[in-house]
Amino acid sequence: MKIFYIKNIKIDKNLANGKRKMTTDNELILILDFGSQYSQLIARRIREFGVYSEIKPCHEPLSEIIKLNPKGIILSGGPSSVYDKKAPKCDEKIFGLGIPILAICYGMQLITQLSGGKVERSDKAEYGRTEFFPDSKNVLFSGLPEKITVWMSHGDSVKTIPEGFIESGKSDNTPYASIFSESKKTYGLQFHPEVTHTDYGKNIIDNFLTKVCLCNKTWSMESFIDYMVDKIRTQVKTEKVICGLSGGVDSTVAAVLLHKAIGDNLKCIFVDNGVLRKDERDKVEKIFRNYYNINLTVVDAGTRFLNALKGVVDPEEKRIKIGHTFIDVFDECSKEFGKVGFLAQGTLYPDVIESVSPKGGPSAKIKSHHNVGGLPEKMKLSLVEPFRELFKD
Repeated sequence: MKIFYIKNIKIDKNLANGKRKMTTDNELILILDFGSQYSQLIARRIREFGVYSEIKPCHEPLSEIIKLNPKGIILSGGPSSVYDKKAPKCDEKIFGLGIPILAICYGMQLITQLSGGKVERSDKAEYGRTEFFPDSKNVLFSGLPEKITVWMSHGDSVKTIPEGFIESGKSDNTPYASIFSESKKTYGLQFHPEVTHTDYGKNIIDNFLTKVCLCNKTWSMESFIDYMVDKIRTQVKTEKVICGLSGGVDSTVAAVLLHKAIGDNLKCIFVDNGVLRKDERDKVEKIFRNYYNINLTVVDAGTRFLNALKGVVDPEEKRIKIGHTFIDVFDECSKEFGKVGFLAQGTLYPDVIESVSPKGGPSAKIKSHHNVGGLPEKMKLSLVEPFRELFKD
């Protein structure tokens, strides 16, 4: 078992004194997910450039998109064909918001169809590395050579581009591998710039962020920590919080950050579920009580968990039962801590994405997570999840 020592989390003194507020509203790139296996990778690439990004299902309501006030919108790829009856679509009104749009693969085919162009099944599908010839008149290709290798993954192709759009790149089999409309601030790529197989893919994304969206690149993990401490204090106020602790990196860092924000109003609970590794319980107790000086309660619930799982074979049902049992234990423990308003969790962004599968929306549901999809609907505590919007690495 690995024990993670968090020696120091730096908190901006100006933030603690209320002199500075960090927000991400003006530096957000919104990714609308049409089922692409690369949607999370797009989000990671953007954050690597110092710009905050979020993934939402493709059918995200227009009103919610307007509230987010994104600097740019990216339409992801996806496995569907735009001419299918049940093909996922976004609200067409986003094209009238004046917000720059980058449409990738399926996204490019969608904007073509919605704008009056034509998409058909291609006689020569393209999968894998392909030679692409970018046109320098497209600002996305600024600084690129005359020929690059890109990663294609499409069976459909644009046959007729919409009025107001210009062809700006081709491959041997795809005459419209890139289109754009400068007046509409809309750019389409038939290939995937987010994958490492595409040469100069990061340059293309960077050009979209800086030359089209005019992002300032001010987002960083350091600023996010300050922002999150302030956000936790605003959300929790003077109420007490319990945190489910496993000893792993997610819940450990969450506990340390919460303790920085609310001090002794945090109570950590470590549940011995009966199937821990040798000496795991003792190590967690020693580290958190002696090193971090954080309030810790250890609950011996092994028999309870094993009884809940008795006779259950389906892995998904097991995950849900584990989630219910954990929450029941936390709820009971909270009564010993006085009035508690929140349950804290180390939920990560991939947990959230993988647990959601709205109709017509994003990537297929992978599994329910103990700390997301497995939560009972009638939980008596509100959630505080400091890392819900973050990737681990």
